[in-house]
Amino acid sequence: MYRFLLTPRWWGINVFAVLAIPFCIFMGSWQLSRFEDRVDTHQQQEDRSAQAKAAAARPLERLLPVDKVTSGRQASARGHYDTGHQLLVPGRTLKDKHGEQQGFYVLNLLRTDSGKALPVVRGWLPGDANAKADTAKVPAPPKGEVTVTGALQASENQGTDGVQAGGGLPQGQLGMISAASLVNIVPYEVYDAWITLTDAQAPLHAVPPAAAEGSGLDLKAFQNLGYTGEWFVFAGFVVFMWFRLFRREAEAAKDAALGILPQGDTSGTPGGEAAGDGAVEDGAAAGGAATDGAGSGTAAGAGEAEDQGEAVRAGQG
Repeated sequence: MYRFLLTPRWWGINVFAVLAIPFCIFMGSWQLSRFEDRVDTHQQQEDRSAQAKAAAARPLERLLPVDKVTSGRQASARGHYDTGHQLLVPGRTLKDKHGEQQGFYVLNLLRTDSGKALPVVRGWLPGDANAKADTAKVPAPPKGEVTVTGALQASENQGTDGVQAGGGLPQGQLGMISAASLVNIVPYEVYDAWITLTDAQAPLHAVPPAAAEGSGLDLKAFQNLGYTGEWFVFAGFVVFMWFRLFRREAEAAKDAALGILPQGDTSGTPGGEAAGDGAVEDGAAAGGAATDGAGSGTAAGAGEAEDQGEAVRAGQG
């Protein structure tokens, strides 16, 4: 009954199922491992951030370049602020006990002894960077030589939250904190990193450090989790379709063995033609009987007419 499994059609179906199911399981497992790696990295990043807050600050040069290990570490640098290039970074939100509020960063460039400048986010203010009433609250940066301490951050990119990479901002504003965006604003070299001060000058609020890129539970992490479910569903779908096709073929083979054909198909039924011929013969016989009956009736009618004629002739005689 299962000889159909040896047909070329079913060889193709079986080979496809045997190859597709392990492939789907492998891809689902791989996506799951990617999600687990991001979860572990996120936990490690949080642990490093907690340790960094408690650890002593290290010189900036020892922590460069910024990576997943050094991101968020406390760094210190010495120099003087370039008061002529104070920049506002609009469209930045900050979470507090009242929820998220819209505001802007206040950024100054610290000219270090190495000759390069370090972008320093001195703090955050609620409001609109285009409103004079809000920008008037920004305190002036300290004068003279200072030592700053804050959390080290990697340069922002177009995928960073709050970044305005399209340009078109008014003078004195910056859409993305990076060396590439500052190179055309200041006439000196800039570090490919920035720090956010731990202690902000009032009325500024300290900006908490962000997790290193690719180390948090971001949208990509949950995409990996979604892809995991999709691949496992695909594997189950292949099994379901194979079983459905197999059951249908098995039932068809069983019906054929019992001589059961689909409803309405009588061309292959044994005795079908004989039954049709018998019906034709019966119809012909019935027609013949009807003809004989009609002939008998006619003969009887003729006989009665002849008897009546003889009676009339007798009366006349």
